Amino acid sequence: MDYSAANTSLWNIVIQLGLIAGAILICNMLRNRVKLIRNAMMPVAVLALKYTGLIHIDGEIMEILVYHGIALGFIAMSLRVPNKAANQTDHAALKSGVIIVSSYMVQGVIGLLISITLGYTLMPGLFKASGLLLPMGFGQGPGQANNVGTSYQNLGFAGGRSFGLAIAAAGYLCACVVGVILLNVLARRGSLKPSKRASDDDLAVDFFQDRNELPVADSVDRLSVQLAMVLVTYLVTYLATWGLTSGIAAISEGLARTVNTLLWGFNFIIGSAIAVLLRALLEKGRQSGLIERQYQNNYLLNRISGFFFDLMIVAGVSSINIEDLSGLWVYFLLMALSGGVFTWLHLKRVCRWAYPDYYYEGLISMYGMMTGTISSGILLLREIDSNFKTPAANNLVSGSSVGIILGAPVLVLVSLAARSDLMAIVVCAIAAVYLALLLLFLHRLSFGKGRSRQ
Repeated sequence: MDYSAANTSLWNIVIQLGLIAGAILICNMLRNRVKLIRNAMMPVAVLALKYTGLIHIDGEIMEILVYHGIALGFIAMSLRVPNKAANQTDHAALKSGVIIVSSYMVQGVIGLLISITLGYTLMPGLFKASGLLLPMGFGQGPGQANNVGTSYQNLGFAGGRSFGLAIAAAGYLCACVVGVILLNVLARRGSLKPSKRASDDDLAVDFFQDRNELPVADSVDRLSVQLAMVLVTYLVTYLATWGLTSGIAAISEGLARTVNTLLWGFNFIIGSAIAVLLRALLEKGRQSGLIERQYQNNYLLNRISGFFFDLMIVAGVSSINIEDLSGLWVYFLLMALSGGVFTWLHLKRVCRWAYPDYYYEGLISMYGMMTGTISSGILLLREIDSNFKTPAANNLVSGSSVGIILGAPVLVLVSLAARSDLMAIVVCAIAAVYLALLLLFLHRLSFGKGRSRQ
């Protein structure tokens, strides 16, 4: 085997990962030194490095990293052991899940209204279903924006993948730039006060290790055990998805053409479900005495999921081709501005229903997540609740788990809307009805037991 630089298949992925790592370190250093960059998102700075010619990005490798990164990140999150001491009351997880999915519906309805209106007026021939890239980019981040954008591009939406990733990048700007501005506005009004940062002395030992876990000094490093569980779960995810799609293809080729691509595109949901099942089996094994130790370490699983999400975000945003947005700038700006405004207006109302005791913490964290990811939601929350004294941070995680179930119809809507212009209009109406049902359910859940409004 040729180990020299001439073997590009051997070295290219290492070079690309090294360039991304170097860009992350440079942008992190600049973020600490330059206030303007500190108020923006690191992935956007990586995009700037790309277009100044400082780094050369291989788009195919970046797409692979985005695809696998989102699944591996969600698997690591789903393997974490729930914190029994932080069990939530008053249906907080269910309320948070409803808020997340209702935000998808708001973004989906707004996006479809824009794409359908422009498609029949100023931009004839515009792919009408592309409005659903707004909830994919804002609500679910670059991973799903990449997957759905690629699917729509294959169905006729020229530049669909880059458009979806650009929407996701605009969402991060909303989360981190607009979010910071909103924090400052609320602080000046006296509605909230910035939180003091936690010191090293404030961190408890059990944050890094739960009781009865695997010992630190063992024949296999604890981090290796966590990575092994994540990778084995992903292998089972691949086998399960392959078996499911093969079975569907054997039953009906027509159904397979519609469903199989969607299943592979949303494989992170299958992976999350398998990870939850593995977590439950491990817990049952401990309760029955078959397993003596707790294999999962939440601290390390958090770091693993954070690594894969950071890799996914940087790879996704750095692979955007600005040239693909040619002729779509008006559409893009309308989508980005409308997404930021209507998401904020929606969350202002529903968070007051769901989180009366910590309204601003719930609102700010949800806005950060529903325009970016969980990490951007936590980033904003730390400005006003650095020690996570409120349940707001936990709501993002527990709500995301519930949101996977309640958000299942989104997968169907994404596929249906792409079939024809008429179906895009029908999907817009269905999304509006589902939104109304979710809001009614949330209202009854929040006030159904006679609690007065606040």
